[in-house]
Amino acid sequence: MRIFKPRGERAGAVSAPAAPLKKRIRRSGAPKPPAPARRLWDRSNERVLDLLRSIGFLGPSVLGVTVFFIAPFLVVVWYSVIRSPINPEFVGLDNFISVLQNYSFQTAAKNTAIFSILAVPLAVVLSLGLALILECRIPCKSWFRTFFLSPMMVPVASVVLIWQVVFHRNGTLNAMLAPFGWQPVDWLNAPGWCMMVIIILFLWKNLGYNMILFMAALNNIPKELLEVADVEGASAAHKFFNIKLRYLSPTVLFVTILSIINSFKVFREIYLLTGNYPYEGLYMLQHFMNNTFAQPDYQKMSSAAVLLAIVMVALIALLFKVEDIFGKDVEG
Repeated sequence: MRIFKPRGERAGAVSAPAAPLKKRIRRSGAPKPPAPARRLWDRSNERVLDLLRSIGFLGPSVLGVTVFFIAPFLVVVWYSVIRSPINPEFVGLDNFISVLQNYSFQTAAKNTAIFSILAVPLAVVLSLGLALILECRIPCKSWFRTFFLSPMMVPVASVVLIWQVVFHRNGTLNAMLAPFGWQPVDWLNAPGWCMMVIIILFLWKNLGYNMILFMAALNNIPKELLEVADVEGASAAHKFFNIKLRYLSPTVLFVTILSIINSFKVFREIYLLTGNYPYEGLYMLQHFMNNTFAQPDYQKMSSAAVLLAIVMVALIALLFKVEDIFGKDVEG
């Protein structure tokens, strides 16, 4: 039988191998793969889009903080170094010297410092102690927790009303102490006692929240370390100071800063209890600011605000440094 062959093809000739797939794709006019420069450009565009998205989400918050916090504080700093808003003559540190020599400011600063020095450590230590107690197996634990959290649900006006009924000269506490021969005391106007009343009020309002923070931090301590300490016969004091307290250092820092801030906000309760001009032992920096604003003396008030901000920043920086020293080996 005769076999027909394609024209131009000789007998015994070997056909050329097919072109690779990549070459055939290129010959067919398909797009070439992106070059390194193109890939770098696409990656840069993606980064720019991420940056724009971040700016879009953070923009409103940054704008709000700038308009309502940073810009007013810069205005306060400007007012503290000029003679008056009407006569913006630069006077340097004259306003600060005048404030530091003011008797009302000295009294307010002294009372605020005494209150913070006494109330803040008590708030931290007592709330940590309550958290450690609730960590143990004790009866009525939920009732105990509710008792210390209940002040957070009570309005400030109701708290002040209770304190007025209890600590008034003719109040409940004096009536309870009268059978024991106790002479009636005007607790809110007596030297020494007035500060004690406000410290008790501060602790009653803040212990519950601080206790919850410490309880959450105690639950995050690695149980393996405590079990190893138990196996090795470590005492409870050794476990607390060398394990628990080291892991609690960030929470101790946070609770301390929060308590300091709350100690400067106690003016609200004192104001509702005693008014604009309380007994000298309860005259706080917030009273000084409020009364100076009512005059108004912007230079004195601005200088006092700048001094208070400097003290707060320095104190918080010191606390961060102490926490870094004692807690850096357990972080991360």
